[in-house]
Amino acid sequence: MNSKMTFEQGFNASDNLRKYGDYLYNLLSRLNYDNVGKIIDCFSEARNRGSTIFFIGNGGSAATASHFAQDLGEVGRKSGNKHFRTLSLTDNVPFITAMGNDYGYEKIFTGQLDNLFKKDDILVAISASGNSPNVIEAVKLVKSLGGITIGFVGFDGGRLKTLCDFVVHVEANKGEYGPVEDIHLIIDHMITSYIVWRDLSIL
Repeated sequence: MNSKMTFEQGFNASDNLRKYGDYLYNLLSRLNYDNVGKIIDCFSEARNRGSTIFFIGNGGSAATASHFAQDLGEVGRKSGNKHFRTLSLTDNVPFITAMGNDYGYEKIFTGQLDNLFKKDDILVAISASGNSPNVIEAVKLVKSLGGITIGFVGFDGGRLKTLCDFVVHVEANKGEYGPVEDIHLIIDHMITSYIVWRDLSIL
């Protein structure tokens, strides 16, 4: 199967849309699911000890950060088990705009983490390129505070691939933001759906 997303002239919309779907399937087939399993374990341990799981990202990844925090935060309600403590740092617009205006956009996450982060909390950093400066700064801060870092990356993985303790890497071609962001959101649903199923099977 083609490992690069392409649309072709002369093909109708449904054929090209099918090619996009096939490409997503190809990316999913090449994921390291052992790494996804390790992240599930990491989340579960955080829930057991009462740690907070923070989510960050820019643009489409900011939307995924908010979505992921909401999905994981609802697991307890859906399964009748203990809740996860989750917070997306992409949602406090007044704080983000104040930090960006006064100290620079690269500080919008570290400014919030300085106030909220505690040792053994978790930071989930979502970046297709793996090189977003504000995300890199946040990961460095969390590591200095004794926290756990998880990276969701694409393309060649960027700096996050080597900085984070745990990484899920969507190996798409550089610049294919849409497919990478799609897969990141699918992984959110894989993880949260599995945890709900596991909780219900245990209770």
